[in-house]
Amino acid sequence: MSQRSYNHARVQEYWQYVWDREDAYELADDATDPTYVLGMFPYTSGNLHMGHVRNYAITDAYARYRRMNGDDVLHPMGWDSFGLPAENAAYERYTDPESWTQACIAQMREEMEDMGFGYDWSREITTYKPEYYRWNQYFFREFYEEGLVEYEGATVNWCPDCETVLADAQVVEGDHDGATENVCWRCETPVTQRELDQWFFTITDYAEELLDGLDDLEEWPESVKEIQRNWIGKREGASVSFDIPEYSQVDAFTTRLDTICGASYVALSPGHDLAETLAADDETVAEYVDASTENGGMSGVETDAVAVNPVTGEELPVYVAEYVLDDVGTGAVMGVPAHNERDHTFALEHDLPLKQVVEPVDGSADELPGSPYTDEGMLTDSGEYNGLASSAARERMLADIDAAETDVTYRLRDWLISRQRYWGTPIPVVHCEECGPVLVPEEDLPVELPEFVQTTGNPLAQIESFVKTECPECGAPAKRETDTMDTFVDSSWYFLRYLSPNLDTAPFDSDRANDWLPVDAYVGGEEHAVLHLLYIRFFARALADIGLLDLREPVQQLINQGTVLYDGEKMSKTKGNVVNPHEYGAETTRLFVLSAAHPEQDFEWTAREVSSSYDLQQTLFEMVQSVTNGAETREDRESHDEYVAREIDRTVAAAGDDYDRFRFHQAVTEIRALAQLLRQYQEFDTPNEAVYRRGLRVLTRLVAPLTPYLGEELWNMLRGDGLVAHADWPEPEHPVDAYDIERRLVRNLRADVRDIFDVANIDDAEEIEVVVAPEWKFRAYDIARAADESDALVGKIMTDEDIQSHGSQAQSYAEDLQNRRKQLEPTLSRDEEFDLLDRAAWLLRDEFGAAVSVRQAEADDERASKSRPGKPAVHIR
Repeated sequence: MSQRSYNHARVQEYWQYVWDREDAYELADDATDPTYVLGMFPYTSGNLHMGHVRNYAITDAYARYRRMNGDDVLHPMGWDSFGLPAENAAYERYTDPESWTQACIAQMREEMEDMGFGYDWSREITTYKPEYYRWNQYFFREFYEEGLVEYEGATVNWCPDCETVLADAQVVEGDHDGATENVCWRCETPVTQRELDQWFFTITDYAEELLDGLDDLEEWPESVKEIQRNWIGKREGASVSFDIPEYSQVDAFTTRLDTICGASYVALSPGHDLAETLAADDETVAEYVDASTENGGMSGVETDAVAVNPVTGEELPVYVAEYVLDDVGTGAVMGVPAHNERDHTFALEHDLPLKQVVEPVDGSADELPGSPYTDEGMLTDSGEYNGLASSAARERMLADIDAAETDVTYRLRDWLISRQRYWGTPIPVVHCEECGPVLVPEEDLPVELPEFVQTTGNPLAQIESFVKTECPECGAPAKRETDTMDTFVDSSWYFLRYLSPNLDTAPFDSDRANDWLPVDAYVGGEEHAVLHLLYIRFFARALADIGLLDLREPVQQLINQGTVLYDGEKMSKTKGNVVNPHEYGAETTRLFVLSAAHPEQDFEWTAREVSSSYDLQQTLFEMVQSVTNGAETREDRESHDEYVAREIDRTVAAAGDDYDRFRFHQAVTEIRALAQLLRQYQEFDTPNEAVYRRGLRVLTRLVAPLTPYLGEELWNMLRGDGLVAHADWPEPEHPVDAYDIERRLVRNLRADVRDIFDVANIDDAEEIEVVVAPEWKFRAYDIARAADESDALVGKIMTDEDIQSHGSQAQSYAEDLQNRRKQLEPTLSRDEEFDLLDRAAWLLRDEFGAAVSVRQAEADDERASKSRPGKPAVHIR
């Protein structure tokens, strides 16, 4: 018994069963260079939200499309399952993180299956399992041996709420009690500073390569590359040594050595070695250093030290100032208030002199202290360097000043991976009083997490059975490292584990990785530009240097999905504006989020637009059901059948191009238009059996990547071979190189006829005559398009004897072409235009209820005087 309307819930269980039975989405290990489509794997929060659905609908649609094009496709899924939120959730619910995480994974996987996402679940990975995180520990060992790991005391970012340290990338600007402060990226608690011994990956070793590599990422959004460039923060300049009598010297980095004669002070960061030395002798400095938060503010304290300017010999006061950051440059700056905005603000706060030593080349001078002059210019009040341009002065000074040398600094800091939490990968180190930090031997990996203990602070440190051990080197009593790794370590290589998830002798199959990588299409949010995307680029390089990989860039194409908004704001539980992805049905939700906008654009969730996605599914189902229930068709083919057949071809070409470019919203527009045309075709006349059925089979395959349950159901109703998931993507039956030109011609003709009806106030027409331009106009048009810009176009056209024979009309047309020469678009030939319009005439008959004739104009046809290639004349009787 047939369904009266389409309901995916009625059929999804069956098609899931069939997909599982057929292993529809599994990729064989012996595949050669498959198309690797990947969405950033989710944190195990317990429920899919609309951001998940949009991300994974994009990858699923593209993976299905590539599979239908004959590609082997790798489309896996796994779980980013370590992290503080699970630990906090378990604490609140009096359970343990593993049990909580398992429940979340079960819930999310069920929801993903309901949404029809076609994953190769045989490759599923879960980062909290020892068989995964043992390889995090293996990499730690390998990186340590390679010199990419450091253990040192450092001033670190501390979140008092999470009770753990944060990497620089996890500290963001936020609003706290009405003021802008540095806050934790996760809980928005203001961040403080602490001195702790910590483990670091030395990502700075790759700063230059990571920066240069961005230029080769042609298929990455420019916004992400710019964020990474700014985060790496390369600055080229000079390091200048200032003598500090009684205290040795201080090196300051500057990009504007040409302004050194305008320096009026030297400022140190609160964490600078000299600041600590000065604090030991000066209680006021000590109090300032202890109270400092390094928040970039303009507070500061003057010390008793002075610095000697190596060019002028002038003694400059030395300050300790919060705006000088410990980990930027050298932690010391030469303050030039007249030529640097932050120095200028600090100088005004502390009543320091402003000395302008660079002026605009045109002789104008900005008023100080209103604002500093920060542009290049000509030196003044700089002794022997007066009159030199800024660039020339810098070169001379570098050659002349012994205390200055060329230098490059980076904003990028080493990756702090230590976390004082339980739910993460244990760092495989033992601390021995005799041997110091010692790596756990590879044969003893993994170092597994002990049973969870409810506690505050660092839980592992409270578990005596875990902490107490023996030194692997000397056998003496020792203590295990109780910090766990930043969870971004888990996600920095997970895409490699998907290649060989059950391999127990190595983290991944290197030969397979070298064959299958890079990831062809990677989808995720721009917010991960430095928290994740920079780390995977670092990891790939480090793995290449230890011999596990050949390539150094892991992702070829990156797509950043935009945000789903509700009432103008991002959906959020705290704002109460969340829409459950299953509220409107899985496929309606999928279709809407893919059709609403380009993947990279934000869009508003509206019930009206969601309804249109539902209606499209019903329309397609009803059309197919009508045919399978015996709707009348015919065998003979007429001109309007040919038009529909060609429009099916044009839709195939256009939709394929849209899928290739991830423009699913435009592919849906194509699907809607073809469905509307087929319905109009069916209502206009009894449709041709072959044309109409082919149209429905094409529609079914075009929509299948977007709505897989519907696709399978329609394909089955149409008696397609096998699964539509494995069906061939449709191919045009006729050449479609000019499909956009053909569509534009028909669209413009219909618009012109409507305009005539409106302007002439025609209610009822007997005949519409369409007259294609005469041959000589097509020849003139071709001459105009082929001409060089330097050609005198009118003269070139009028050298053609046949065109010339049309006298003033030809002269006028040639002048018109010359005036429009930059707007001349490609057109069809005269015969092609006639054939197309003759096949499309039924659309005018159907819309206006009049007889329609299409003819080619004779050379002296007065009724075609206003016609031209691509724009036939129209006469209505």
